[in-house]
Parts: sequence; structure tokens; C-alpha cells
Amino acid sequence: MTTTNSSRLDHAIEVAKQAHKGQLRKTGEPYIIHPLAVKKILEEWGMDEDTVIAGVLHDTVEDTGLTLDDIRKEFGDSVAFLVDGVTKLSTARNGMRDIDTYLPATKDNFLRLMIALGDDIRVLIIKLADRLHNVRTLSALPPDKQKKIAKETLEVFAPLADRLNMGQLRVELADLAFKYVDPRRFEELKTLIEKYNKSAEKSLHKIESDISAALKKEKIKFTISGRVKSVYSLHKKLAKHNQNINEIYDLTALRIIVDDITDCYLTLGIIHSLYTPMNGRIKDYIAMPKQNGYQSLHTTVITKDKRVVEFQIRTREMHEYAERGLAASFYYNEQKLTENYKKGKIEHLPTNLFWITELQMTAAKLREGKKVDLKKLKLNLFADKIFVYTPKGDIIDLPAGALPLDFAYRLHSEIGDHVVGVKINGKMSNLNKKLEQGDIVEILTSKNQTPKTSWLDRIITSHARHKLLHRLNAPANPTAEPKKKRKPRK
Repeated sequence: MTTTNSSRLDHAIEVAKQAHKGQLRKTGEPYIIHPLAVKKILEEWGMDEDTVIAGVLHDTVEDTGLTLDDIRKEFGDSVAFLVDGVTKLSTARNGMRDIDTYLPATKDNFLRLMIALGDDIRVLIIKLADRLHNVRTLSALPPDKQKKIAKETLEVFAPLADRLNMGQLRVELADLAFKYVDPRRFEELKTLIEKYNKSAEKSLHKIESDISAALKKEKIKFTISGRVKSVYSLHKKLAKHNQNINEIYDLTALRIIVDDITDCYLTLGIIHSLYTPMNGRIKDYIAMPKQNGYQSLHTTVITKDKRVVEFQIRTREMHEYAERGLAASFYYNEQKLTENYKKGKIEHLPTNLFWITELQMTAAKLREGKKVDLKKLKLNLFADKIFVYTPKGDIIDLPAGALPLDFAYRLHSEIGDHVVGVKINGKMSNLNKKLEQGDIVEILTSKNQTPKTSWLDRIITSHARHKLLHRLNAPANPTAEPKKKRKPRK
């Protein structure tokens, strides 16, 4: 946790106090308690000073007489930009119901939401902090409002936290919201978890003691702790396994944090020398990270007393990123990321955050009055991602279901324009083959090849579609197949 102490921040707090003077929350408390709580959350996440100040002022333009110009004069363009983004996002949220229905009002607001996020990802981080405090105090609202906000949190904000790999936030948002969406199921699963963990407590202490002794013997520096599975995570897993609790192997887990990657693999070997690993339950997310950048080694073992236990092994930096995600990245490299996440400076984003560039491309198209395929947009933002590799070992992330042409256009538009074939894992394949996690993809090209309109049926990403349509419509491409619906003028 970092604490931001500066005259600018102190001034922002005073400005917010004056602006919100006389306003009360639904709890009956002075309204200023909310922006101060958002400030504290952003500080815990290690955000930069401008973001923390914007968090303090995030509701002033929408709810008080303070204007954006006032904020710009007092705190500069960056803070004003962030406050404006959060204000737009809040306006967009009003009227949002179910993102799966795409009612006219919902559609417009969802698009405005995307525009607000596309300008600077820190806007989203402020909004997530705002949402976290609101959900923590949801009990003050009437039941119908509780359920609406909780459902929206599960459908939009918890998944977005996951996309930013903010694991700790995702878990808290999802569990707090699920408690209001389905209170009976929440209490039922909470009781089940508590009962299971109580029965496992004695065994876990013995396992922890044995592992600690073995690691100390090998002179590996480490910390070890228990990890309790969240209620909503268990709810989703049970749904996948026909409600069979015996199919859930990670109810009990121990997390081991070590100094470096070498120690991660040494620790894995020590655990397997003490306990029997389960077939198919060893996962190397260090060599092959998850779609949101998460890295760790996972293994599930059977102990001598026949108990099933999962271990998670990672470095301290991996753990910080697993817990705080993008916010942790700001903490470790504040200035570079602050600049790169601003509008127009997206070329240095980590591979696993390429979806942000798609968001910004969509925002640009909307400003130009161009149409956007909402279903495609939703797919790219919320769908699962896969990681595939170039023959040189470069990692490329794509939505699940992506095809070779999506991969080719992600590499470069010149490569995409000249595709004649593809090799997947060293074998010739075809352009209709869906790519899978871990595939090694080699694109074959020819300078004589030109883009074809039929390729539009062989891509799913908006990035590839944008590049292909741009080339198909370019005057310098006379050999491209004409669009079927376009008729020549008489």
C-alpha cells in the first residue's frame, strides 16, 4: 500500500469537501466519505497522484456545481481528463440494464462506456474503485436497486477487473454482488466452504509444516499461506461439474511465494517428491500465461491421508500482478505506464492488454460516425482469450475462436494481405481452422496474393476486419474482388 501525501492532494480533498457540502449518502453519512474511500482504495492499489486526485474529485462535475474547467485550472489537464472520463462513464451507466439484450438505450450507453474507457485506462481503474466502495455499502439501498447494481457488477465490472488481472478485486466484487443476486445460494456455498476448510485445517497445518521444512533444507527463501476459494468462483465451477463437489480439486489450496522463477520449479519438484501429483492437474502458467497475463505454477496432489490439495507457486512480482494486475504495473513503473495508457500512446502495451488498443480503435470509429458491430465488440472485450506463438516464440493473444487470418493481421497488415496458407504446429492446415491455446502458427505468404472479400468470413476480430476492409476499399487494390452488394452506376 502506498500513501499519497502532497499539497495538491490536500487541496483536492478540501475542494471536494466544499463541493459536496450538505450532500448525504443513502447511508445517511456525509457524501465526502465516498470519494475519500475511493482515494484510499486507489492508494492501496499504488496508483499515480493524478489518478488518486481524480478519484477524490470523480463525482464533483456530475453532482455539484464544480465544472471541468474549474478542475483543469486547479489541478491540470490530466486530472480534468480523468474526471471527465469517469463522468462520461457514469452517464453511460445510467440506463444500462442487461448487456446481453442490447435494447436501444442500453446500446447507446454501452458504446459511450467503451468510448470513456478507450481514452485512458486509468478511467476504468477509478470507476472500479468507485464501484468497489459502492458495492461494499450496498445494504443502504432498497432491494430492487441492490439487485440491479449487483447484477451489473457481475456482468460488467467483475469481468473487466479480471481482464485487467486484478484478481483480488474480481473476487471481492463478485462475492459481494453474488450475495445480493442470489442470497440463498451465497449462504449455502459459504457454509459449505467453511465446513470443508474447518475439516481440512489440521491436515493443512501438517502439510504446511512438512513443505516448510523441505524448502528450508534446500535453502529456498519463501512464504507460504492458505488460499480460500471464493463463493462465486465455487458457484461457477459447480455449474461446470453438474454440482458435484467431488470434482472440485482446488477448494483447499496453499500458495508459496519465492524469489525467482528457478525457485518456482525447484519448489514444484520438492512438492512432487513429498506427495503424489494428480495426472492432468499440473499447469505451467509461467511458460504459458493466462489470457490476462496471470503467471504461476499450479499442481494438485494427493497427500498421505488421501486429502486433495492444490499448490500455487509464483514469484513475488507474479503474486503482486495476480492480486492487483494493471494497478500493480502502475506501481512498478508509474511514469512509463501513465504515458503509454494515454490516448494515442498504446504501442507499448503488454501483449495481454492488446484488447485496450481494440477499445481505442472502436472509440475512434465511433467519433467518426462509423458503425460498430456490438456483438463483435463484446466478444473481444469479454470472451476468453488464447495465447498462440510465432515460430520464433513470440506470444500473441487472440479471442477464443480466432482463425489464422486474425493471427496474420495481428502480426502486420502486410502479412495479412498476402496470406496463401498456414502451418499449425508444423503441419499444413487451412484458414478455417480455429486456433487453440499454445498453437505454434506460421503464416505462409506470397507477394502475388491480394486480399479477398471472402476472407471476411474467415476472421472474428475487429482489428483484422478493420485492416482487411481498409485494404479492400483502397483504390490501390484493383485486383481485389468487388463487393457483391455494390452495383455499378449507370
